[in-house]
This record gives sequence, structure tokens and C-alpha cells, in this order.
Amino acid sequence: MSIADDTITETAIELRNSVALIATLPLFCELDAEAVKQIADEIEWFSLPGGTTLFDAGEPADAVYFVIAGSLGVYSRNTDGHGALLGRIAVGECVGEMALISGNARSASVVALRDSEIARLPREAFDRLMVTRPDALLRITKLTVQRLETLQHGKPHAARATPKTFVIVPHDIETDAMSFASDLVASLSKIGRTELIWSVRAAEHTSNWFYHVERANDFVVYVTDHRPTAWTKLCLRQADSVLLVAAAGSQPNDWSVLGDGSNSYTHERRTELVLLHDAAIIPGAARRWLDVLDLPHHHVRGAADIDRVARLITGRGIGLTLSGGGARGFAHIGVLRALEEARIPIDVVGGTSIGSIIAGGIAAGWNYDELCHHIKRTFVETNPLNDYTFPLVSLVAGRKVSRLLRQEFGDVQIEDLPYRYFCVSANLTTGRSVVHRHGELWRWLRASVAIPGVLSPVFFGGEIFVDGATINNLPVDIMRSVGGGPVIGVDVGVERAFTSEIEDAEGPPFWRVIQWLSGRKRIVNIFQILTRASMINSAANTAAVREYSDLLLQPVLSDIELLNWKAFDRAVDAGYRYAAAHLEHGLSALYRDRDAKPLMP
Repeated sequence: MSIADDTITETAIELRNSVALIATLPLFCELDAEAVKQIADEIEWFSLPGGTTLFDAGEPADAVYFVIAGSLGVYSRNTDGHGALLGRIAVGECVGEMALISGNARSASVVALRDSEIARLPREAFDRLMVTRPDALLRITKLTVQRLETLQHGKPHAARATPKTFVIVPHDIETDAMSFASDLVASLSKIGRTELIWSVRAAEHTSNWFYHVERANDFVVYVTDHRPTAWTKLCLRQADSVLLVAAAGSQPNDWSVLGDGSNSYTHERRTELVLLHDAAIIPGAARRWLDVLDLPHHHVRGAADIDRVARLITGRGIGLTLSGGGARGFAHIGVLRALEEARIPIDVVGGTSIGSIIAGGIAAGWNYDELCHHIKRTFVETNPLNDYTFPLVSLVAGRKVSRLLRQEFGDVQIEDLPYRYFCVSANLTTGRSVVHRHGELWRWLRASVAIPGVLSPVFFGGEIFVDGATINNLPVDIMRSVGGGPVIGVDVGVERAFTSEIEDAEGPPFWRVIQWLSGRKRIVNIFQILTRASMINSAANTAAVREYSDLLLQPVLSDIELLNWKAFDRAVDAGYRYAAAHLEHGLSALYRDRDAKPLMP
């Protein structure tokens, strides 16, 4: 074992509580009291400081370890040291049991991601337990299989370990970190029991005190100094998640308290940037800060934003993903109305094609009425696709669409939006989909709706971008990684977009078209064909990624043609009625496999 003697700093758990603690561990929770007492007598307890190696890959298996407090990281073996982070071992979980069962050497390295309290069951005691209690062997086998499935197969709904300790690091002495921390504790308290710890309160306490504080609460918020003091370093070792807090309008520069990054293990924790605004978001502030620290960021203007931060950092932030589908995408607005009435907060939003525009409005903070106003003005009161051009690259020049998008969204940057947002386009130069989370909102919305052949592509940086629906029409897989919490997918894409009553292998002459129209036969036009063709390639991918949704909504829109902008009211109403009917049953799906309290504001 790679633990130096001086790392075992003190007895982590009082002996009189050891039996009760053992009984709460998943491996032993179904054993009788006598068996639990026997195991407790053989358990060794110790503290493991953050960044310390528990064992290395290749070492012989000598024990199984249980996390009582803190967090461990499992790393792949690498010839130059430790490789990629494979997973985290959270409180109550065990590690090292696979090597004991197989008799092989350790296959991975395990390192403390933060200060942790560990229980060690030696090999001899483990072997006796497995022989005398086959039910324990079955239990540990099930837990091992579950872990392997999560790590190796990447299940879409595999639950992430919820951070328990949050460390707030002020950028400078002027940053009002304590006020933000107090407000964050109030928001976290709506989810679970939360306690605030600062330097004066925690002075001269031992690690055992910190353990008991964390044990007694669902969440603990620590506030550091703005300088790299001993207290700041202690807090960072306690952190599951770090929030770097700064006044948005102040001068951006590095946080000196984070050190030089020499300890790579402590940098595996989640780190996010919080920008405090007096009232309105300062345009361009996020870009200045992100040029210094490229991190996920939050804008905070008031209580509602802090509630959103609390949901996001605890993995409870709801992500809304909107598909493409032409005029059928207006149904997304009706879905938003149903969500508002059900008081379901949306914290991250993204989409493709028409879904990216609706999502952009939501991310800008537009409510249902405002969204109706802006989208109706752009798509219904005028035809956005009537600035025809000589068809060298498209039938429509696209200048009118660009002008309308700038009219509605202005020159706002994606990183300045109040909500986390992304949209998807397809890069014809590389043949890959592109996720846009930075830059001019109107430009990447224009790219995301550039139907190949209908609307001219967006040329930027020497590359060519078109409608994201050509590759990924329902990017719930992207939302799964961006949001980190429950995902609502709204799919208004089409399985059967349109039909024709004409049977002909060649294009008809003009006189025949006139004849068909006079007979009111159903025919298709080039706009419909190109629009539908642009979505064909992503159909199989859409079917595959739907499972990434915790709640999938598919309004029935078969009577609305792809480019029938005048069907606005019908599409909105269809989306609303469908969502309202399915939300009550679907709410439980949002927290499948999660022990979460309601998040309604």
C-alpha cells in the first residue's frame, strides 16, 4: 500500500459509532447485527489527505476500502504515471474488491480527490466474510457489475455522484463572497440540509470535526480567503466542487490561490466561474473572464439566478433540448407554456435548426408571451425565405434571415446569455456537427437553420456551416454532457414529412403541373424536398439518441407542413396540449434513479 505512516493523522471515526457506520454501507446493509459487529472489529480507520495515493496499478491486492467521507478517483494505468480519470468513488462506496476476488494485481490507481476518511477491511477478513456469508459475496458482485457497466458502457442514465462540499473562492478582497455564499446556502437548503463554514467558525477544529459537519448535512459550503492562506488550502482539499466568484466588471486575472497546478489530482474536481452583476448582465464581461479561465460559468443578478446555480452545481438543473422541424418547431413554444404553468424551471437550453432559435429566445430570458411576439414577427408576419437569388449555392440568399435574426437578438454573445445555451450546426468542411457555446448568437442561429440548397451556408473562418439537422436533429446527447442533470427532449422532427398523389419517374412539364394544380392534386415543391432531404441523414441518429432524454415529448404535428409558417397558432397549441397532457406523468422520469427533492421555484 502506498500510504506513508504520517498520512494516518488521527482516528477518523469514534469507535462507538463504527458499528452503526458499517451497517449503512451498501455492502453490509443487509447483514445481521452480529455479522456487522464482527466486521467492525476488524475494520481499520484512517484519514487520507487530498492528492494522496491509496494504491497504484500493479500492486498486489491487500484490502478492500470504503469511503466514509470525501471522494476518491480511479485512474487508468499509464507508462508515464497515472492516466485518465475513469470514475469517482463516492461516500459509502467501496474500491479494491475486484482485485481481491480475482487474485490479480490492482488494475488501476486510486487517489484521494479531496481530504477523505477511509475504512480498510484487510484481505484475511474479507476472505472469511466471503466464505461464511455468501449473500455478501452476491452483494459485492452486483455492485461490481454495476460499476463496470457505468465505466465501460457509458449508460446514458448512469447517475453522477452529487457533490457534497462546495468551496467558494473570492477573486479579490473586494468580492462579496460571503453574501453570495449566504444566498447560495439559502437556495441549497431548498434541496437539502446545508451548512455554511468560514475561517473564524472553523478555527482550530480537527478533521474529525469537519467529518461530522459533512456527515450531518446534505451540503456544506466553505468560504476561503482571497489569498492562499492555510485556511484556503484546507478548504480546497475539502472540495468536491469549486466556485470561483468575481465581480463581472472587475479586471480579469488568474486566481493565485489555486496554485501552480502541480497536483493534478486536486484539479479533477469540478471548477466553475460565477460572475456577479449589479442588475443587468454586462456585455462582453464573460468573454474577458473566459479568455483567462475557460470554465463553465454562471451569471448572477439576483435570487432566481442563485437558485439556478444551486440546481446546476448539484446535478439537478433541468436541460431542455429542442429539435429541428421547420414550421413544426413552433410547437416548442407551446411546450414552454406548459412547462411554465407546471412551474418546471429550465436551467440549460439548446437546440438544432428552428429549435435553436426557440431555445435562443428562452436562453435570453423570454417568457411564453415574449417568445410568441418575437417568433411570430420574424416567421409569420413576413416570409423569411423570399429573398431569392441565382441558385449557385442556394435558392435563397439568406440576407433577410440574417437581418431578422439580428433584429430579434441584437449583437448579444452566447456567453452573455442569462441561461446556459448551445446550438448545433453541421460543418461541411470537416463533415462533423459543431456545438456553438460562444460567439455571436445571431450568426450561429443563422448557421443552424441554413437548410442546404434552400438557404445559403454561413462562411466563417474558412469553413462552411449549414443546418445542424443534417447530422443531429435532437442533440439530447450533447445536453447530457453540457447540463449534467435531467434532460427533457422535445422532438418535432418528422417520420413522414409529406406525400404526393403523383406517380412519375421524371420531372413533369410545366403544362402538366398546371393541370395537376387545377385538379388540386397533392404535389411537392423544391423547398419541401430540400428541407426534408436535409433531415434524412440524422433520422437514424435521432432514434438512437432519444434514450438520452429523461423525458421525451413528441407532439403530434402530421397535419402541419414543414414550411407552413402560417400554421403558427395551430403548432403552438398542439405543442401545449401534448406537453400539458404528458408532463404530469413524465415528472417522475426527470428524477429517475435520483434521490432528489422537488425543485419548483
